[in-house]
Amino acid sequence: MKRTIKKVAVIGSGIMGSAIACHFANIGVEVLLLDIVPREPNEQEKKKGLSLEDKSVRNRIVNEALKNALKSKPSPIYHQDFAKRIQTGNLEDDIKLVNQVDWIIEVVVERLDIKKQVFDNIEKHRKPGTLITSNTSGIPIKFMNEGRSEDFKKHFCGTHFFNPPRYLRLFEIIPGPDTKPEVISFLNEYGKKFLGKKSVIAKDTPAFIGNRIGIFSIMSLFHTVKEMGMTIEEVDKLTGPVIGRQKSATFRTVDVVGLDTLVHVANGLYENVAHDEQHELFKLPDFIKTMMENNWLGSKTGQGFYKKEKKKDGSSEIKSLDLNTLEYRDRKRASFATLELTKTIDRVANRFEVLIKGKDKAGEFYRKNFAALFAYVSNRIPEITDELYKIDDAMQAGFGWEHGPFQIWDAIGVAKGIKMMAEQGIEPANWVNEMLEAGCDSFYTVKDGKTYFYDIPNKRMQPVPGQDAFIILDNIRDTKAVFKNSGVVVEDLGDGILNVEFRSKMNAIGGDVLDGLNKAIDLAEKEYQGLVVANNGQNFSVGANIGMIFMMAVEQEYDELNMAIKYFQDTMMRMRYSSIPTVAAPHNMTLGGGCELSLHADKVVAHAETYIGLVEFGVGVIPGGGGSKEMTLRAADTYQKDDVELNRLREHFLTIGMAKVSTSAYEAYDLNILQPGKDIVVVNKDRQLAIAKKQALLMVENAYTQPIKRQDIKVLGKQALGAFYVGTDQMLAGNYISEHDKKIANKLAYVMAGGDLSAAAQVSEQYLLDLEREAFLSLTGERKTLERLQHMLKKGKPLRN
Repeated sequence: MKRTIKKVAVIGSGIMGSAIACHFANIGVEVLLLDIVPREPNEQEKKKGLSLEDKSVRNRIVNEALKNALKSKPSPIYHQDFAKRIQTGNLEDDIKLVNQVDWIIEVVVERLDIKKQVFDNIEKHRKPGTLITSNTSGIPIKFMNEGRSEDFKKHFCGTHFFNPPRYLRLFEIIPGPDTKPEVISFLNEYGKKFLGKKSVIAKDTPAFIGNRIGIFSIMSLFHTVKEMGMTIEEVDKLTGPVIGRQKSATFRTVDVVGLDTLVHVANGLYENVAHDEQHELFKLPDFIKTMMENNWLGSKTGQGFYKKEKKKDGSSEIKSLDLNTLEYRDRKRASFATLELTKTIDRVANRFEVLIKGKDKAGEFYRKNFAALFAYVSNRIPEITDELYKIDDAMQAGFGWEHGPFQIWDAIGVAKGIKMMAEQGIEPANWVNEMLEAGCDSFYTVKDGKTYFYDIPNKRMQPVPGQDAFIILDNIRDTKAVFKNSGVVVEDLGDGILNVEFRSKMNAIGGDVLDGLNKAIDLAEKEYQGLVVANNGQNFSVGANIGMIFMMAVEQEYDELNMAIKYFQDTMMRMRYSSIPTVAAPHNMTLGGGCELSLHADKVVAHAETYIGLVEFGVGVIPGGGGSKEMTLRAADTYQKDDVELNRLREHFLTIGMAKVSTSAYEAYDLNILQPGKDIVVVNKDRQLAIAKKQALLMVENAYTQPIKRQDIKVLGKQALGAFYVGTDQMLAGNYISEHDKKIANKLAYVMAGGDLSAAAQVSEQYLLDLEREAFLSLTGERKTLERLQHMLKKGKPLRN
């Protein structure tokens, strides 16, 4: 039977429930969000004369919860308008409405008795065949199954979203004893295709996969930090970006998530995994018990492992908790010789072998923790899953690890990992040694562009399921490259489509990247059919390399700088006016030059989490790679008969002048950076490149024809210029901007007005590009601009941001 999800009901509007409701609204699904009725009106409602019979009172809990969620940062919703897709109600008056939905998701407090009461209520109204799932983080599904009807049991399972649901991609699906296989199959595919998740089917074991391994890893660190006499700064230094994890590392992350949340799961594990060989590790250390008693839970209570304090001068400083004295002290700088050895190693996977060889405390720390982690994950198979890749998927998608435990072990070497364990007095599960004895020396391998994993029951390599839906550049880079230089690799994606993958530091756009883009267009025009620009980096591109611009400006090499900027502009125009379709696939930070490239592609296939904008004002210049021209053109294309054209142009002017950056791809439509009917948004990052390729092929099949360069862009001349100048004068007079800011804004105004033409006129793109380049060059000669550039370079930010 074909199953579609048009409407879902979310039962429970707490932090998690509201966030889940928002994410379904993100993907266009109608949502019914329900919660309990208050026991009585609050003081404010009583003053208004309201009683418990008034709907506003009865729905207060759910409405306030959703309102708070929508105001939270980062936002759980792609666009505030999407909140209109959420209908609120209460569990007394509106529970009957669940008979109209296709999927009911229970997200109430983690107490089995309360969950069973909710299920009793739902069973009275749920229509047969409706999916029903519990977003539990650890209560066994088999216990929740008890006492339910046959139809309920067949359509019931656990679906564990990780918080926040919009940003964390792990979606654990936990079958119950009676769940129909087709229900699990449907949810697995729905999670990937529609929710944009990494769906992982887990066994019904305590904390499932993600939290079982993640909490073990954190608790292991809690014990190690005391054993080795380390500071929290040292641990956060060692467990952050250097090993491919988030900047908040360990202790900052616990502060953000909340120590109580972690303790709740750890206590649950301690109570329910008595058979676990590391059972005692889940016992809370004394310093954690004291923090819980003191209510030092992290950000939610104002202090945890870190605490922000006000100084006498009104400024703030961050204090750190001394784990020995449990008093807050000044932060200590953490540095290790071992980490210095990894500074020139860009690829995280290549750092692990160096890190475990360290002769200092860092090396000892990594050997202890990786050995413990490797042994633990090997012993969890087949307890929590039969397939090792699911553990890696869970840690990457749920905890933001760039590499999962088995991938790290592979990077170090399986045999070396076993030796490291032996030195710590521990050993892996028997199947690991059996794997080596069978002649297989790694957990993963790549063949013909596909990733294979070691299938333990069958003792052979098997392809990771579901790869046909996406393209992994890491797997094809070496075999499918048709061109490469220091900044890009151009890969043949098949079916006549090439891909340009940025490989420069932070995917900065410099001369080598521009050379690569031009070479790719040359190749595509001669031998292929279309071009995609996509990469698997942390960010699509955070802009043009301003280190080069700074050096040319300091040396006053303006002819060379003029040529460099023109080369950038010309390359962007080739993206627009080549004889083959071009598709940009931006994700995450897409700033400055990265945004300009996207503006000039024939089509943009943006990941939903794309933060895109023209931010050049921050370094004292205007967009010089066609961005100023393009926003002028896009403003002109919005002009309509009897329209106040100046207002439309001002909106686009402010987009650049205020360095606006969208907080999602959907917000980029508001800025006219993405365009409805032309550009599309995808939720699943893994599938983005494959979809971009399909869009390029679709344009080819629809007889793509090389566009004609625009000569008809309406500019407003002195009318706009005068208005903008008055505006910048007022901003300066009100102390909202500096003299230098005014100068930059006036330069931009001159470009977007089309110069000081006496009347509105139609001009070409090249006319605007020449104005843009002239303005950009003049600003690079400004002392204030050079100071800003130099400041950013000193901070180690060699990009426009």
